[in-house]
Amino acid sequence: MAEYKRPTTEAEFKKNFKQKKPLMNDTEAYYEASRCLFCYDAPCVQACPTHIDIPLFIKQIHTDNVTGASKTIFDSNWLGNACGVVCPTGVLCEGACVYNHQDVPPIQIGRLQNFATNKVIDAEKVIFKIGASNGKKIAIIGAGPAGIACACEARTLGYEVDIFEAKEIPTGLTVHGIAPYKITNEEVLKEVAFLQNQLQFNIKYNSPIISKKDINHLEESYDAIFVGVGLGKTATLSLEGEDKEGVVGAVEFIEELRMKQHQVKIPAKVVVIGGGNTAMDAASESARMGARKTVLAYRNSKTKMGAYGFEYDLAISAGVDSLFNVTPIAIVGNGKVEGVKFAKTEMVEGKLKTNMNNTFIVRCDLVIKATGQAKQGHLYKLIDDLAIDKKTRIITNNEFQTSNPKYFAGGDAINGGAEVVNAAYDGKMAAQGIHNWLNK
Repeated sequence: MAEYKRPTTEAEFKKNFKQKKPLMNDTEAYYEASRCLFCYDAPCVQACPTHIDIPLFIKQIHTDNVTGASKTIFDSNWLGNACGVVCPTGVLCEGACVYNHQDVPPIQIGRLQNFATNKVIDAEKVIFKIGASNGKKIAIIGAGPAGIACACEARTLGYEVDIFEAKEIPTGLTVHGIAPYKITNEEVLKEVAFLQNQLQFNIKYNSPIISKKDINHLEESYDAIFVGVGLGKTATLSLEGEDKEGVVGAVEFIEELRMKQHQVKIPAKVVVIGGGNTAMDAASESARMGARKTVLAYRNSKTKMGAYGFEYDLAISAGVDSLFNVTPIAIVGNGKVEGVKFAKTEMVEGKLKTNMNNTFIVRCDLVIKATGQAKQGHLYKLIDDLAIDKKTRIITNNEFQTSNPKYFAGGDAINGGAEVVNAAYDGKMAAQGIHNWLNK
């Protein structure tokens, strides 16, 4: 089990947050590519949400056609570099690799993808072509993976594109909300700059769409609008004491860590509430930032957690302790957090019940809530005739068009929160949907 000292310099921070999937060198990539069986009807392709032709790009790497490999990747996934690193490849492409049935390690598809795309990005190779102008304009709300992918695809089809982004840098949670041991800020922003330099889409930073006036402006100025916003702030638990100093949302915690790195001060004892991948990230990060004791608390059993098994294992290997079948009932302390009061839970006739006769307190100085994020319902209400489901997700047809025909949507706005690769696919296909609609 790892023990981490609190990082006080950038070098110490990078050491504690060493990359999970380090960049391959030429020799490693060549030999890894040589292991591929180039399956007919390859299961890895079916498992990839963007359906990259994986055997083809691996063959191209093996024959020293790295530029061709990158083109194959980007043709299917505009965020091919980031996805090569942050995708849960073990449950997607690599999880489908036929080697898994032979007790042989699967091909490291994600790292090969990252290797090829990094080569062309660093060399600033021109591999994209802007489509002939058709005189039409598309507005995109949000510069996250869905918005960036939509912009790239739309530019190849000849549209002028403006992205309206609330923050001062792009890519949404890819740079704000993913643990730094998965991908660095520099790598994320380098890919967006590479795409923007070649495809010339415009990003208007610090430009949130927050009023009916903003919506009216978009509707008057653009031929179609794509909603690619992510999720909002961490949802409230409505717990007694939740307003005490030292209670933070996991997304906000991770964002601060991504932006300020070693300057963030983590106290000695941390409790993380939740059982999803974000909870695992927050717990692992707390340990890597030098917390003496980090406790992950989840209301159900280990098998019911939403997190991938490898994410949980990563947190435990960083020194995180876990508590299962406990639910928080209050946050205790005099103004500041001093602990969390939990009650045990149990399954009774197939339903999770809280046993208020079995309670205890876990002492801590910081509580991180990783219990889901609020949706962007305030934005959706500004758009006329926009159909929303019971979970505050935008309803779209198979071309990603909403009930208001001028609007298209993708990513977290329609799936409630999935992977970067899902958002990249949605954005690309929504641009195709916009093109089909505007050219009927």
